[in-house]
Amino acid sequence: MRASDRAYSALREDIIEWRLRPGTVLAEVEQSERLGVSRTPVREALSRLTAEGLTTAAGGRGVVVTDISLDSIDELFELRETLEVRAAALAAERGEPGVFAELHGQLLLAPELLSDNDPTRHDYYALVSRLDEAIDAAISNSYLANAMRSLRVHLVRVRRLAADDAARLHAAAAEHAAIAEAIAAGNPRLAEAATTLHLHRSLTHVKAAHSAR
Repeated sequence: MRASDRAYSALREDIIEWRLRPGTVLAEVEQSERLGVSRTPVREALSRLTAEGLTTAAGGRGVVVTDISLDSIDELFELRETLEVRAAALAAERGEPGVFAELHGQLLLAPELLSDNDPTRHDYYALVSRLDEAIDAAISNSYLANAMRSLRVHLVRVRRLAADDAARLHAAAAEHAAIAEAIAAGNPRLAEAATTLHLHRSLTHVKAAHSAR
């Protein structure tokens, strides 16, 4: 892997996982020493992160990690609803029922993954990612799939605001299971409704968690 790719991957993960919090100044010298690469790869990585909206130039302060405001959360979910509700309907029309039936069964067991033994919820989020990937594949629309993948970068950051709320995670698992079930049944209207309900509940919870910070 090229040095700039390594720097980009490391910085991107640190931002998404909130190890680099909003407002953190990402000085080239400091980051190059921390990541063990020269300044040029760090500069290239920061340019890519800025293009994704994860960092921004802040005048004389250099490059900083972007903040997540209530307004930006609303905007993200407006776009998310537009994309994901349509994608769920297309997946129900075009997807392989067996794939989503299997995911439905796994998602029904997702509460078993939400234990104190895995505080990062790695296995749970990996399962949710498999549902996302199955929908991306099922819709047979590369433009829509790429748009959703770009959006998810920011949604992971938002999700981390409330990642420790066990009750919400259990409810979200059930909502994901309902989406997979509707797609497996080949029912686009039900898939739309299940996705809309999930997004509404997620937005309400995330905004409450953000306000409590």
